[in-house]
Amino acid sequence: MIDVRRIDGDSEVARELLVAMEAYVEASLGPVSAETTSTVDPGEMSPPDGAYVVVLEDGVPVAGGGVRRLGDDVAEVKRMYTLPEARGRGHGRRLLAALEDAARELGYARVRLDTAATMDVARRLYGEAGYREIEDYNGNSYAVFWGEKRLYPE
Repeated sequence: MIDVRRIDGDSEVARELLVAMEAYVEASLGPVSAETTSTVDPGEMSPPDGAYVVVLEDGVPVAGGGVRRLGDDVAEVKRMYTLPEARGRGHGRRLLAALEDAARELGYARVRLDTAATMDVARRLYGEAGYREIEDYNGNSYAVFWGEKRLYPE
């Protein structure tokens, strides 16, 4: 059974997924630090301006990610991650849709994100979900793609 729910960005489950995601990034790209990539504090992915979403498969957390405030009407998708053993089952799509829903409910009109060259599956997912390429907005040296999506029709 698949369950998608919002939890606090500071919760133990969220922190475990964030640690796993950062270890994955560090193994392929290098250190996760303010000097090398766009960092995020787990508290930013909590109400009132943010949210953290977890995907559970048979009660086990297998994917997670957050949204945080960038500006008055803009949120940023951060730290999307699916455990390697749970990939290929649509969790990334579920997670991204739930993060977009959370951003809408928080009052944001647009969402932005970035991704690294090594994350080609994520980049394809973002393109299929309607993210259009934009200029670098956050100085993430690991990123090769920056995207934005309007959450409401123009």
